[in-house]
Order: sequence, then structure tokens, then C-alpha cells
Amino acid sequence: MKGKRAWCLFLVTMGLFTVAVWLAPPAWAVSSVRLEQASKDPNNWLMAHGTYEGWQYSGLDQINKSNVKDLKVAWIHQPGTIEHGLETAPLAVDGVVYYSASYNRVFALDGATGKEIWHYYHPLDLNLIKTLFFQPFNRGLAVGWDKIFMGTLDGKLVALDMKTGKKAWETTLVDTKKCSCNFTGAPIIAKDKVVIGQTAGELPIRGKIFAVNAMTGEKAWQFETVAGPEDPEAMKTWGGDSWKYGGGGGWMVGTFDPALNLVLWGTSNPAPDYDWGGKDWETGGARPGLNLYTSSVVALDADTGKLRWYFQEMPHDFWDYDSALGEFMFIDRGGQKLLVHQNKSGFVFVYNRTNGRIVNVYPMQKNYNFVKGIDPKTGKYIEPNIPELGKANYICPWIAGGRSWNAGAYSPKTGLWYNTASEACEEVTIIKQTPTTEPAAGLYFGGDQVAKHTPTGPAYGHLDALDPITGERKWVVNFKYPQIAFTMATAGGLVFYGGDLDGRAIALDADTGAELWSFRMGSANRGAIISYAVDGKQYVAIPSGLGSLVMGLYPALWPEVADMPAGAALIVFTLPE
Repeated sequence: MKGKRAWCLFLVTMGLFTVAVWLAPPAWAVSSVRLEQASKDPNNWLMAHGTYEGWQYSGLDQINKSNVKDLKVAWIHQPGTIEHGLETAPLAVDGVVYYSASYNRVFALDGATGKEIWHYYHPLDLNLIKTLFFQPFNRGLAVGWDKIFMGTLDGKLVALDMKTGKKAWETTLVDTKKCSCNFTGAPIIAKDKVVIGQTAGELPIRGKIFAVNAMTGEKAWQFETVAGPEDPEAMKTWGGDSWKYGGGGGWMVGTFDPALNLVLWGTSNPAPDYDWGGKDWETGGARPGLNLYTSSVVALDADTGKLRWYFQEMPHDFWDYDSALGEFMFIDRGGQKLLVHQNKSGFVFVYNRTNGRIVNVYPMQKNYNFVKGIDPKTGKYIEPNIPELGKANYICPWIAGGRSWNAGAYSPKTGLWYNTASEACEEVTIIKQTPTTEPAAGLYFGGDQVAKHTPTGPAYGHLDALDPITGERKWVVNFKYPQIAFTMATAGGLVFYGGDLDGRAIALDADTGAELWSFRMGSANRGAIISYAVDGKQYVAIPSGLGSLVMGLYPALWPEVADMPAGAALIVFTLPE
């Protein structure tokens, strides 16, 4: 009996071992648990902004204040296409760097040497792509469940095997030929789903946020960012049939709160961007009413896509200051789970992320006149400056915003947020426009803009170190041009910043703002900066390549910007041996 009992115990043990091995992911796979614990894994950079907390922070400190001056180029990779520069957010997983480039090119590179492991070029109908407003850029990838995920210019979500680059599945989510919409922002993984938002803000369509099963590519749910018949109460915030042409969408990445099971996303502006209703906006113009759920932060149930809470940061967005910038920071303070989010207006909204209640609101920039202020307790406009038909409307900030989609960085070591602001204005002329939907959706903009300097002097930009909850500043560094570069903070007491439009990347002392290192990249930064480690060695990757749609604004004020070099290169730095 004893031998039989031992034999049975052996079989049970082996069976459990077999099940465990079968269930265990390969060493190189990225499970939802690993993503949720990304902040404990400084050797890797597993998603846009690094972690779900959204800090743009590296816990590595091998490169620090004392030795950053010695940084050298480790390797450079060029994607072979420079149109619109390089607007990517690279990832680093177990010694491999993954990044995307214009025209939906994806590369997997050895993180220590830059040697190509594989590449994937998504097949595109360039005759179609060239007709689109949102092209040819791609702003990042997601990794999870042994796959790399990318939204495409032709309306698809693609999953690639992360070891080989072979296509695992492909799902068409929008009809680009009809809607003229697509995907340019990075997706995010929420448990077993891939979540991504579409472009739509300047188009007479209804924008959406999608969730797709990560293993199969099957659509799990979608959320309509322009309320329609499926949401009768919210639909009342769109006068007449304007909801059919309302724009919205969510063109940048959101985030996921595993503890609350919430997908948090920023939604785009309504269409047309500028409304000719003027002060009669509640009953007249192109889109009477508040226009839910555009220019809002929405909190969606990760399993079902149902709306759990929302806050409309820009009700009836008069100025194209949408909320889709993509930066969400989780900061817990005073017993509250807080969410810090900035929209294009340049104002920062601080929420209790369990229920969406306002904790504080403050401006990043000094020059604004679109409102006299925003109530820090309610988030409501104070004396809005509403553009009117038939006059030249001087508005601050300009359409590129008080902040563009480049992200700031938060350091838990200093408690400071390193964030940029643009001090620039515009003159807006409102134009009545009829929405075009056949044979394909056409731009539905409603106005023209010309860049202008500020009331107090020449337009410029700055990088500030501040308390993310109160807005109190510790230091400020000014730059000649409105800022579009990314920031990254590190445990080594550093702030890496893509710099001004002159193409000079810099590293600053996180405590004082003093410049400690710089490197001329040949073209300015427009993509996310990351750090990772391979075999115990820390690397910093900075995309170089000036571009994006907002660059067309600059030459009106600074003619030399038109001649600034384009480019596309991922430049990786490390300390010498």
C-alpha cells in the first residue's frame, strides 16, 4: 500500500508539474501580471509612459548626476522613412528594443548593439493613405501575451509575434476608405484585451474607443465618444442631428488601473473644431449643446466598456483643446487615489480616480485668454472667450495647445513633475462649413488659424519642475520655441529632455534644473525617451526626427523653422566601459 500511495503521489505531482509548465508563459512573454508590476521592473520599459502609473520614470540609477557627462552613443538605428520625423514611443523587453516608424514600420533590435532581429512593414495602399489627414506617423506599440500590437493607418489592429515579427492576427476596426479615420496612437493592454482609440476629431463621423481580445483579435467592446441613440440622455447634448457628425475619438494612448478595473482615456474634440454658434452655442451653430463625451476623460469598465464615470474638461469645446493628449498619472496622496491629466488648453486637472471628482485645476502656461480661469473646485469655465463668426478672434493658447501630446515625467524621489508648456497664441477666423461624408468623410474644421505672439512678448516655451497636485513650481527652464519634446526622469537624479527645436537633447539635474549633458542629434526630438538595461548596463534611447502636423504653425513666427532638418533615427546612449 505504501508503494502504491507513493506512486499515486508521484503521478499527481508530475501531473501538477505538467499543468504548471503548460500554464507558465515563456520567459520572454509579457503577461498581464507582469505589466501590472512594471514599476518593479526597471530593466524593461513595457508600455507607453513606462507603466500604468504613467510617470515616464526609470528606476535605474547607473547613469546619474556624477557620470552623465560621460554618456556616449552606443548605437543608432534608422527606419528608412523620415516623413513626419519619428513620433514613436519605444519599448524595451528582455534586452530587445521595439519601435514603430512612419508608414507602420516596426523594428525589433538587440538592445545592446542595435542589430536588427526582425522588421515588419505593414502593407498599405499608399494611394489611399495619401488622401488622409492623419498620416503617415505612428506613435507607438503595445506588448503583451507574446505579441506586439500596432494600430495602422488603414484602420486595422495588427498583432505580431514578438520573437519573429510574423503576423499573428489582423482585425479591421474602422473603414478608412469611408470614414477617412485610422489609428496613429499606441494601444494599451488591459488584462486580456488590447484597447485603442481612433482618429476622428476633425472628421464628420462618430469616434470610438475599441477593446480587442489579445489572443484572437476578436472585438470585445467599443465605446462611442459621441453620444447617440444608444445613450439617449447624453445624446440630448447634441442639437438636431449633429451627433452624426460629432468627431471625437481618442487619438492618443490611455491607461489602465488594475486595482479599479478601469480603462482611462482622453477623448478628442468635437467636429467641427470651431463652431459658428458663438454665444448662442446652446441652441445654435453646427453642434448645439455640451457635446458629450468629446474633450473629456472617460473611465470605462475594462471588461465591458461600460462608462463608470466621466468628466468633460472642455464642454462644447470652442477652441480645439481636446483631452486626448494621452498623459495620465496615478499619484496617491492624502489617502486618495489621484489622477493627474492635462489637456491641450494647458490646464491640468487633478481627479479622484475612483469617482472622477475634481480635486484641483491649475494652468501650466502664463499666457491664456480663452477663459479668465477654470474653477479649481468644480472644473467649470470662468468667463470663456468664445470665438465669433465675422471677426478676427485672438485666442491663447494656439491650436497646438498649451501642451502638445509630448509627455512630462514624474519622479517619486523628488515628488516633482517635469512638464512643458507653450506660450503662443493665434488669430482664428470662423468659417461656416457643411459636413462632407460621401464618397468619404472630408475635413470638418470650421476655421482658419494664424500663429501669433503672446500679449506679453514673443512666443516661447518652458520646462517646469512642479508639484503635480498643487501646481507649485520649484524651477523653470525657458526655451526659444513652444515645446514639443518628451521628458523622462530617472532614479539617478536626472531629467532627460528632448530639448528645443535645434536638435540638442539634454540631461538636467532633477533638483535644480542645471544642465549636466547635451548631445546634438541632427534633428529635434518628437518621440518618447526611455531607459532600460541589458546585462546590467543602463541605456537611454532618444528618438530624433522633427515632425508632426503642428510644425506647420511655426514658420509664421520663426521662418528658420521651415529649414530645420527632418530625419528619423533612434539614438541610444550608455556609459563607456
